Amino acid sequence: MEFRHLRCFLAVAEELHFGRAAQRLAISQPPLSVAIQQLEATVGARLFDRDSKGVRLTPAGQAFRSRATQLLAQAEDACALAREVQAGEVGRLRLGFVGSTLFHGLSAWLQAFQAAHPKVEVIVVELNSQDQIDALLAQELDLGLLHTDRLPPALACEPLYAEPFLACLPADHPLAGEARIALADLSDEPFILFSRKGSPEYHARIVDICRQQGFYPRLQHEGRHWLSVVSLVAQGLGVSLVPAAFERAGVQGARFRPLTQALAPSSVFAAWRRDGANPLRETFLAARPARP
Repeated sequence: MEFRHLRCFLAVAEELHFGRAAQRLAISQPPLSVAIQQLEATVGARLFDRDSKGVRLTPAGQAFRSRATQLLAQAEDACALAREVQAGEVGRLRLGFVGSTLFHGLSAWLQAFQAAHPKVEVIVVELNSQDQIDALLAQELDLGLLHTDRLPPALACEPLYAEPFLACLPADHPLAGEARIALADLSDEPFILFSRKGSPEYHARIVDICRQQGFYPRLQHEGRHWLSVVSLVAQGLGVSLVPAAFERAGVQGARFRPLTQALAPSSVFAAWRRDGANPLRETFLAARPARP
């Protein structure tokens, strides 16, 4: 049985006239008659009675009509679904993100994307960069927003944005009231850094920034998320160097100050597996604001 047979059957069932049904299908009448004969042979029942009074559905034809309508509707739904999936309009996107993206437009990006693509389910989970890399390799994420472009060969990435580093100090720190501070002025302070395990490359980068300013940071605590780092600073347990986005986090007790030195910025990258196209990933990335 072919779907064209069902379309021919339904056209005749609705028109109850082979000529009008053929016109509706944009075919001549003989092929239509052949299609109905082939369908009746496949079904094993006569579906129409034809005589001088016209064309009528048989009881078998009446029963077959409702199921044939359902089958065609399901087939059309399946075709529409396949087209939507290919176009990135439906499905599920598993998205990992580092905390700084929440204060750099990620929420607005997600809301705009969901409004434009209501059939897409976006599952978001906050993970540090290393955990996102592991999840991407394990195919547990479709897309990651992370702080490094030093990735395994199986992963690809593109830059999203960059922002400066700021000194993060307790509110009662002697330098908290300064307009700008020199990083070297914090050389004797206990430092709270992003976890070496959570993002080895990012941890090493901050250590290198301090070394370039003539000192090695005295590590007091580590946090697996940047908000943990900022919160520990706010409680007076040390100082840190953090992406500028966290100034907008509203953590009470923390002060953020620009540095007198020009430092390489903190960057965020979108990362994904190289193998296999993912229309949803492409659709999501294409929908990002110019400055997320």
